[in-house]
Amino acid sequence: MAQPVAIEVWNPNGKYRVISTKPMPGTRWINLLIEQDCRVEICTQKKTILSVEDIIALIGDKCDGVIGQLTEDWGDTLFSALSKAGGKAFSNMAVGYNNVDVNAATKYGVAVGNTPGVLTETTAELAASLSLAAARRIVEADEFMRTGLYDGWLPHLFVGNLLKGQTVGVIGAGRIGSAYARMMVEGFKMNLIYYDLYQSTRLEKFFLKANGEQPVTWKRASSMEEVLREADVISLHPILDKTTYHLVNKDSLAVMKKEAILVNCSRGPVIDEVALVEHLKQNPMFRVGLDVFEDEPYMKPGLSEMKNAIVVPHIASASKWTREGMATLAALNVLGKMKGYPVWSDPNRVDLFLDENSPPPAASPSIVNAKALGLPVSKL
Repeated sequence: MAQPVAIEVWNPNGKYRVISTKPMPGTRWINLLIEQDCRVEICTQKKTILSVEDIIALIGDKCDGVIGQLTEDWGDTLFSALSKAGGKAFSNMAVGYNNVDVNAATKYGVAVGNTPGVLTETTAELAASLSLAAARRIVEADEFMRTGLYDGWLPHLFVGNLLKGQTVGVIGAGRIGSAYARMMVEGFKMNLIYYDLYQSTRLEKFFLKANGEQPVTWKRASSMEEVLREADVISLHPILDKTTYHLVNKDSLAVMKKEAILVNCSRGPVIDEVALVEHLKQNPMFRVGLDVFEDEPYMKPGLSEMKNAIVVPHIASASKWTREGMATLAALNVLGKMKGYPVWSDPNRVDLFLDENSPPPAASPSIVNAKALGLPVSKL
């Protein structure tokens, strides 16, 4: 039998019962729910990842909606429990939903929300930060200083890579990949090569604004291998599906330059981490910056020991503005379904939901199974 789970309660007499499986940044999301007569219960259990049994205990006998996290296993068992408790609304506080069985949710009539449109610049900034940190060996140098090893300037001490004039490669030129490319081109005057199944007109138009002069070059590659072969810095921004699982593996790593930099802020399984560790061992001037991991929260053996690897704990979206925005969008996804609101027509254009000086539109910002559930689309 599931043990009781510690919670914090807001507006205890509210008509609708909404659960958040984790405390989330900011208070606007709480206030928006309370204003619509919701009792908000926030799990405060000192446990990083809740089990299915923990969440079932939270749902209980009556629950109208749940805001969950990407670390949780939302499959048939949980959606069945939520449906039996009268709930028809769930939202991940994340743009991705690989942890969610959307078909199971649809079977039980539960809407599945996510939070795109608010992570683009924040995620691109971290990818750029990892690129610069890897190029200039900042983490290695910081550790060197802190351990008291520095006893004077030396010509060869932590020599890294100059970014200006080098080539940055982007694999997956969607919103985040394009934002990253613009940062690297504008900030460091890098040349660009990108690969995507679709032409990125958004990105290509950016290069046509340069007042009649073009200080950098760009091109769309015909294959991913072309990017791997030519780029000095490569940032991965694909979706994760069966075609991109282990997209970067032993063979593709072998194509890259010996002193290349590889950055991944997309999804961990895009890289074969075992092959990556071996490549780092064999090529000490090859460097990598990782925000996500194949078996998160764990790393493959040997990765943490690599001096030429920078590893951070899935913080690409961790700016205050973005995380508070994600919490707000997740809450409004749940609220919108409970109140019978339509679904917003463009989940990547969410500024109106984030404007703290005016009420949000009467719509769910993003429901991934809206079509399967037959939910109406907002005309606002």
